[in-house]
Amino acid sequence: MRSLPEKAILAPEIPRDVFTSAFRDNFELRYEGISFPELSMGQQELLINLIHEYVGNVRQGHAEVKMEEVRQHLDQTHFAWMGGFDDRSVFYYRIHSPVVLIEFDHQRGQALESDGPSRNHIHTVIRTPNGNDYGRDLLRQHYEQSAHSHAHFH
Repeated sequence: MRSLPEKAILAPEIPRDVFTSAFRDNFELRYEGISFPELSMGQQELLINLIHEYVGNVRQGHAEVKMEEVRQHLDQTHFAWMGGFDDRSVFYYRIHSPVVLIEFDHQRGQALESDGPSRNHIHTVIRTPNGNDYGRDLLRQHYEQSAHSHAHFH
């Protein structure tokens, strides 16, 4: 990360939480950082490999479809960094395109007695931007919008 262009670095400190946390479905997050075409070829390869680390956690066929989608939008993909660079630093990064949104964040320890972010408490999120994919209780929404003959408990 020490070789990151200055444009990729948004702030020297990390945010309090990931921007796309629960119940923030369709949260509009603007593209920030450095765009894929501005990266060196080596950095582009590293970014594709990093995206695959997240996308590859689903069944192979699904991962292949998603990675093809990602590749089709590389020119619109951005990488942003916040935080430090040394081996003990806490940091946040975001990979954002029309088809994938990935966040990695060192968090403040809730159960851990920690005033600040810790390398021992990490949150990661992978989402489809504006995809109604996270933070919405679809089952509850169905029950509220559809008539049912018996009671349901939530």
